[in-house]
Amino acid sequence: MVEKRLGALPVVSEFTRRLDLAGIVDAVCPGGASAHVTHGQVIEALVANRLTAPAPLVRVGDWARTWAVEEVFGIEADLLNDDRLARALDAIAPHLEHIAGTVGARAIGEFGIDVSRLHWDMTSMSVHGAYPVEGQDEDFPVINYGHPKDRRVDLKQVQAGLAVTADGGIPLHARVFDGPAAEVSQVVGGMKDLRTMAGTRDFLMVADSKLVSYANLTALPASGVHFVAPAPAAQVKDQVYAALDLGQATAVNWVPERDADKPPERRERYRVLEDTHTLEGPRKKDPELTVRRILVHSTANAAGQRAARDKRLAKATEDLNKLASAAGGRHYRTADKIVARVGVITAKRRVTSCLRYEVTANETGVPALEWHFDAGVLQAEAAVDGWYALLTTLPAEQADPGQILIHYKGQGTVERRYHDFKGPSRSRRSSSSTTDASPP
Repeated sequence: MVEKRLGALPVVSEFTRRLDLAGIVDAVCPGGASAHVTHGQVIEALVANRLTAPAPLVRVGDWARTWAVEEVFGIEADLLNDDRLARALDAIAPHLEHIAGTVGARAIGEFGIDVSRLHWDMTSMSVHGAYPVEGQDEDFPVINYGHPKDRRVDLKQVQAGLAVTADGGIPLHARVFDGPAAEVSQVVGGMKDLRTMAGTRDFLMVADSKLVSYANLTALPASGVHFVAPAPAAQVKDQVYAALDLGQATAVNWVPERDADKPPERRERYRVLEDTHTLEGPRKKDPELTVRRILVHSTANAAGQRAARDKRLAKATEDLNKLASAAGGRHYRTADKIVARVGVITAKRRVTSCLRYEVTANETGVPALEWHFDAGVLQAEAAVDGWYALLTTLPAEQADPGQILIHYKGQGTVERRYHDFKGPSRSRRSSSSTTDASPP
């Protein structure tokens, strides 16, 4: 008797059958049958491996021998050697976006997936190694330096974009981009792919602030796609937030999941106001674009910004008091040295805007430092704590300001999927097994 693991293989098989994964791959990449297994069957087996016990290509055959792959998928383990797997991967590589889009469209229809709201985001994946550009295939995304999310500017990278559903965070579409590709310029391509996948269904695209550009905000509505995204910080001046009256803002009836078990007084609270936001085109003849702007106040954001400012001020106070005590001493005998040190402190502690100081000298020429923080500047900074802005083309009759905020709060779904994607692969063990009558 030979025992083999069964685990989730029957479930994976049922899903890939309903998605017609092998059929879709074989329609685009015919061939491979001479090896008694088609490209589609190989890809189906690889998907099953990824979802049960991920293994390197050279170990997939071993996985198939210990798991019930032949019994469930009808593929002999010896047919899943690394050469055969590599040929299948090479075959689908030029058609990957088409295959993924077709499978995604099939999933929407087969499982009734709600695509009325999709969340889009991009991430970067840093790699170690030289990866000379001239040695890479220009038909595929190029690994090169860019603007990495992990701030490892010393490493080259490749980027990926992912779209997931609001309900359940189901990944429907993914694209890979060159390492230096500008994130803002990839939105329209992703939107067009999603529009093709969704068919005639209208949908709302939720993304981060990289979506907000004149070109994107022109292309999305023209395709019948509405969007929600944060306004880039540089596009909304602090004076706008400082002029807002929090007392006039409307409370949003929504509680973050992390606060669900907290007493009401400790939960994060949101309030919203609404006005409009105008973008100018790159050319004088371009018409102005006006969209809805939802001004959001978060008590948690306000508390966090207040705490961060208090921390900066406390550290700056400590540094400046030490400098004032040392003024005129061995290390700070001249006013120039004191001024230079003040410059270092203000830059490091980020208090340049509010610090006021004066270097004086007594009758013997010994320098001294006097300083204080400008209360008016600090009060102005505190007035904008907790505020940020969301932009949207969704009509008011379809979503009020509070609903716009709730739509945006679902953006964490796609970020969690990236965490799953980037996290370490773990073997998933199961006690289920199937028995083969073959002798041991």
